[in-house]
Amino acid sequence: MRPRIMYIESKADGLTGPARIGRVTFSKTGRTIYYAGKAFRSLNGNGFKANFFDVATGEHYWISGPRRDGADALYATNIRTPIDEDVRDEYWTDIRKRPANKKLKNT
Repeated sequence: MRPRIMYIESKADGLTGPARIGRVTFSKTGRTIYYAGKAFRSLNGNGFKANFFDVATGEHYWISGPRRDGADALYATNIRTPIDEDVRDEYWTDIRKRPANKKLKNT
């Protein structure tokens, strides 16, 4: 599978947690997602408000494709999400369709 821009939110401390938008890669089978030196596997529907877990720590995460309207979080929040520098242009241009915002570092 090709690398893809995704929304990654930690659920370790509750229903909302620190989040990022960044490029993930996939294993050959597509069952494992890699981001920032971490490996994530699906909870196969067995998570509470989470869909993946960190293989090393067991912490739960919500990982999904970013939405065009920017409502990426599982629960609405007014906390702005940081965007990794290497995906910022693509995020604002291709996903959000707002190329004028390319300089913004947060959603």
